[in-house]
Amino acid sequence: MHAREGLTYLKLAAVTMIWGGTFVAGRFLADQVDPLFAASLRFILASLALLLFLACARTPLARPTTGQMARLVLLGLCGIFFYNLCFFYGLHYINASRASLIVALNPAVIGLASWLLFKERLGRVKWLGIGLCLLGAAVVIVSRNPNLMQGARNAWIGDLLILGCVMAWGAYSLLSRELNQTLGPVQTVTWSVLWGTLMLTLATLATGRLTLQGFSALQLAQWYSLLYLGVLGSALAYIGYYDGIRRIGATRSGVFIALNPLTAVICGGLLLDEALTAPMLAGGAVILLGIYLCNKPLARGRATGI
Repeated sequence: MHAREGLTYLKLAAVTMIWGGTFVAGRFLADQVDPLFAASLRFILASLALLLFLACARTPLARPTTGQMARLVLLGLCGIFFYNLCFFYGLHYINASRASLIVALNPAVIGLASWLLFKERLGRVKWLGIGLCLLGAAVVIVSRNPNLMQGARNAWIGDLLILGCVMAWGAYSLLSRELNQTLGPVQTVTWSVLWGTLMLTLATLATGRLTLQGFSALQLAQWYSLLYLGVLGSALAYIGYYDGIRRIGATRSGVFIALNPLTAVICGGLLLDEALTAPMLAGGAVILLGIYLCNKPLARGRATGI
């Protein structure tokens, strides 16, 4: 049990490392590609990757019941369509650091919603852990970019849009509870991505933004960013995240999102020669302590039969 949970923790940490780079890739695209067009291409690539994965694994696409399909459509609406509209349009108004600071609210939103909607027991230690994750993420982000709050005149629009991402992701995390157990993470993610992709593509077509000229204008670096966002940041990472929710729950999985800014900072230090300062490292230590507190008490309770 402990080894399996350890593997789940490593998987969730890897997922957040991937997601740490999505804000950089998204910001890069936001300056050059129409947001709705970029979101559609991201999830067309994600859909193709998921269907290819199922084909290689010789696993047929599940046939959900009517009730399950209705919930899968809702997941696609919240976690794919609405989230990505807020994500790409929000990054038009604010930088990636400021956006990641707002997204760091995810653990608290998921924990609070789990407590209110599903009566999940959250003791003082777990709330302390969530608070430490928020504090550590804020320290890391502000240390990396002290001027991140000095946004443009319309930065508040970006703040609201990225806050919409937080709400959409909370819904995407919590509404999957039953589907994850019955259909499994791969099928749940695949169906939700397919529905979300359909919504994004129809919206892009309806607004006249899905054109051959748009495709021909894309450069190689932009395709690399889209592949990263679609294949790694969506198909692979979403499966890993949903598998984590299935195994240890939405609240305990959600706190790993606080690692996003830390992994972005570490990647910046390794790949871009950006300085790693003492406050950044201290913030990272606080994040890790918060994740430990959110997960350790429950594991100990299971071991002692509580």
